[in-house]
Amino acid sequence: MEKLPVVLLEIYKPLLIRKRVSKTAKPHYPKWLRYYLDFCVKYGHPPRDQRSLAVFLDKLASKGQGASLRNQATKAIELYYEAVRGLPAAVAKEPKAPARGGEEDPWDAVYLGLHNEMRLRAHSPKTESSYLNWIRRFRDFAGDLPVEEVSAETARDFLTSLAVERGVAASTQNVAFNALLFLFRHILKRDYELGDTVVRAKTTRYIPTVLTRDEVDRVIARLSAPYNLIVSVLYGCGLRMSECLNLRVNCLEFDENLVIIHDGKGGKDRTVPLPEKLKAALKRQVARVDKQLARDLENPDFAGAFMPPSVENKSKRAAKDYQWQWVFPGKELTLVPDEGCYRRYHNYDKHVNREVRAAVRWEKIPKKVTAHTFRHSFASHLLAANVDLRTIQQLLGHSHIKTTMIYTHTVQSRTKKEMISPLDL
Repeated sequence: MEKLPVVLLEIYKPLLIRKRVSKTAKPHYPKWLRYYLDFCVKYGHPPRDQRSLAVFLDKLASKGQGASLRNQATKAIELYYEAVRGLPAAVAKEPKAPARGGEEDPWDAVYLGLHNEMRLRAHSPKTESSYLNWIRRFRDFAGDLPVEEVSAETARDFLTSLAVERGVAASTQNVAFNALLFLFRHILKRDYELGDTVVRAKTTRYIPTVLTRDEVDRVIARLSAPYNLIVSVLYGCGLRMSECLNLRVNCLEFDENLVIIHDGKGGKDRTVPLPEKLKAALKRQVARVDKQLARDLENPDFAGAFMPPSVENKSKRAAKDYQWQWVFPGKELTLVPDEGCYRRYHNYDKHVNREVRAAVRWEKIPKKVTAHTFRHSFASHLLAANVDLRTIQQLLGHSHIKTTMIYTHTVQSRTKKEMISPLDL
């Protein structure tokens, strides 16, 4: 990361004094500005365009940065906008992405197009960041080849080089393949039919890490609230981390003993049984959410929870309704600069994984454990209890039974091996 130009600092630092930024926060403002400008250069966003700030904040959120840090970053960057308002970029000596031939880089339009198309299709910030990273690497591979001359053959050579020269895993190559597929279909609007021409990376059999029931109980007992309940839901319902953290109050059907998962992986909905042992704890959790909502509503700048566009377009008031609040909300409100208000986001997966790792170390469990391990354990323990594989597939939300069959490698077979007639059973 490059240092801020001296000329830019000479404009920016006096503004921190005039705005009476506190002594403790003042050293962090230039740091956030450096991160922001580096982000804009890396991903091709114009630094003076305030829409770039929204993308930057999404990136910070995907990295697990808390609301207070994102608020501080917002203030630092808004002061930058004020400092350079009306000044030519050459005067402020702002860093800029390398352009080809001394002109504006045509790939900037590609990056912006990716951002717009991803938002239009409601893809997550993590997916956008991953695709953007692969498209930038593809651009570097293409060298000086103009955007209009990039073809499926160029993509084939790039994907083949990943397998042959870089030796990447098959899953990594698949992510790159999907990123380029999105690029060609939705941004470049060109044919992208590679067929079997790409050399595919070698696939390896992956056997997931599984905890014993005793290890599961020990880890959960070591966790503090609300992480103990989050992990209990991960294990008790077999949810992915994103599915658990995206639960809202209206997803819990206590009368029917069901948990409703909306927009799971692949945009699919499903239901899973609500464990009887978690019923009382979840009722206490949503009661705390109700009290928190009452406190939030006392803030005139509170605009409610972050909402799916499809719901908010129909009802602006839904964001403040109890039923749409997160079951596991974040501790602090998040400033939304474009709206000039505060909203509440759910808890962050980074925080959950941090607490899980600490609990595993404390319990001296010699396994590589993440929050997702509890989903693996859910499936393996059901399979060990002779639950039908198709039923486990439905509970996990897998599209193909082949994905669920990976858990057969985590459980010892209990089928009879000797040759025998069913008449003799």
